[in-house]
Amino acid sequence: MYIKPHISTSRDAVYHELKEQILQLDLLPGTVISEKEISVKFNVSRTPVRESFVQLSQEGLLDIYPQRGTVVSLIDLQLVEEARFIREQLERAVISLACANFPAESFQMLLSNLAQQQISMREQDFKMMFELDEAFHRTIFVGCRKLNTWAVIQQINVHLNRTRMLRLAADHRWDELYDHHQQMVEAIELHQVGKAEQLMNTHLHLTIADQAILKEKFPAYFK
Repeated sequence: MYIKPHISTSRDAVYHELKEQILQLDLLPGTVISEKEISVKFNVSRTPVRESFVQLSQEGLLDIYPQRGTVVSLIDLQLVEEARFIREQLERAVISLACANFPAESFQMLLSNLAQQQISMREQDFKMMFELDEAFHRTIFVGCRKLNTWAVIQQINVHLNRTRMLRLAADHRWDELYDHHQQMVEAIELHQVGKAEQLMNTHLHLTIADQAILKEKFPAYFK
């Protein structure tokens, strides 16, 4: 789940807003943006915009070409796969912990999240579904007291998250995603470690299956 931090400076405000727009596909891969355009839009000087561009470039979300302009980076499938690999190892380990011992309060949060996922499915709200998907996984980490591990995942997740958002936007058949989440909750409740790990493995491998379809449907968005 993307949680906006406390905004203390103009640079922070521009950075976080642009990052959210890129991750939510409001700014599509390959979109050209300029310091002047963004400074006018946010009513700030070019300095905080320039600093935000540099930070987003370091995170792989913008490509800055001197004398030519700045472009929202294309999605790098090699980085997507590496992020998926790292996430799979950590998420399988954490859901195993959850099966052994998981707080009742966190379990109720998972149930509430599932109910909200059903609403987003009925409304076909892909941004809401993405946020709920993130919140579901984050809740498992929080319940296992592994929030710092979740923070590590977020640092390598930007390209992966854009493919996940693109998949949700392009295909509103989210039943398989929901079913995996529901079965994970059941596995946690019944302390079924092996089943939970296998479910998480299958769940995160959906990204691999989606890549070929997305690249064929949106070739201009990928490197």
